Amino acid sequence: MNWLSRMRGWFGPGAAGAGAAPRRGGETHLDRAADSLRALIEDRSIPKSVREALADDYAEIQALLDKLEQDQLHVAVFGRVSVGKSALLNALAGRDAFASGVLHGTTVRQQRVHWDSAAADAPQLGALVLIDTPGIDELDGEQREALAHEIAERADLVLFVVDADMTAVEHRALGEVAVGGRPLLLVLNKADRYTDAERAALLARLGEHAAGRVRREHIVPAMAAPAPERVLRETPQGEQVVERERGADVEALRRAILTLMEREGRSFAALNAALAAGRLSDAVGARLIALRRAAADRIVHAYCLAKGVAVALNPVPVADLLAAAALDVALVAHLGRVYGMPPSRAEAGRLLAVILGQLAALMGAVWGVHLVASALKLGTGGLSTVATAGAQGALAWYATYVVGRVAERWYAQGRSWGPQGPKQVVREIVESLDRDSILREARAEILGRLRGRDADGGRRR
Repeated sequence: MNWLSRMRGWFGPGAAGAGAAPRRGGETHLDRAADSLRALIEDRSIPKSVREALADDYAEIQALLDKLEQDQLHVAVFGRVSVGKSALLNALAGRDAFASGVLHGTTVRQQRVHWDSAAADAPQLGALVLIDTPGIDELDGEQREALAHEIAERADLVLFVVDADMTAVEHRALGEVAVGGRPLLLVLNKADRYTDAERAALLARLGEHAAGRVRREHIVPAMAAPAPERVLRETPQGEQVVERERGADVEALRRAILTLMEREGRSFAALNAALAAGRLSDAVGARLIALRRAAADRIVHAYCLAKGVAVALNPVPVADLLAAAALDVALVAHLGRVYGMPPSRAEAGRLLAVILGQLAALMGAVWGVHLVASALKLGTGGLSTVATAGAQGALAWYATYVVGRVAERWYAQGRSWGPQGPKQVVREIVESLDRDSILREARAEILGRLRGRDADGGRRR
């Protein structure tokens, strides 16, 4: 699609690193992304049935467009259950905005709040939104894990949260989330559990796990909800242990988020829009291909039946072949209209000539039988039609079926034979077909139509 080609040109490799100017005056990456999403939503050439089948995908694109128009940037957490994702967002927000607790997997759905304090510190970023997600690797939590992946795919920045050395599940998930160079910060939460030396070693180890996916400076320690601190205090009665609450420490993470978003946030948002549009483009394309293939199946079957019956009924040899050729030209033209590339009659005739030329080279014997049957039909004065018409019509059916499938391949490839050329395309299609099965089906349907015609009072031959 043209709009997707334009977006890929605008947001190709290296675009994210270039940064983006504030949305003032001239066109920016975000303006272009919004215009392209709007054009996709408003494209009336997409059939209603495709839109209805992809309603959820279109809703995602509309939500993305709303986000761009409201100048929002989304930051989502992602990670195993109970690594403290909700607590981390609460610490960043400076309030208990997200449900958190000691239960395994407290978050079961998406939650989001505006990060007001950060917006106050960095007003040029527009509206920053924090998004909580369900945890991965939860028992019987496949649907919630799928939701977490969906949210991470749409976010402009993902905070991948761990609380220890990376597990095999986390390592695999990091690869999935980082696909396509998605912006990531790897956060070591609950860093207060470790001594300084242990923390340094663990951060280094995480750097090894994330090599090629997350830059070293984007691996950040945090303490969202540190354990109470035990201190000794002297009292008149003697020494005793007193627990003292400690405040969260997410300042390094906060600075990393704001720095990254100030530098590249809008480019991230534009790229994210392009990725989502690409996903919808693929889905629409797949649906259109399926619809066109279904329509082509119906059309090819209709022409096969028409040709088979016409050949079976026509007592004059050669004349039935000429009529069959005319039907094949019409079939080729009809398939072109289905694929949005209608040919002229002359173009359809040339394409048919190419197909039949290759088909004759592969199936000379079939055409020989066809001609013999046609001559036999004339020589017997039509008395042997019942014996020969079904077989001859079935051969005509089969030839038209091959013509239709080859022409459809040519249109589906953009009016091109591809690197293989017509000879190989025809050979592949012929070899992929069960000729005996098609001939049996064709003969049965043709004879059924002929008998039905006689039963309705038609001329018995």
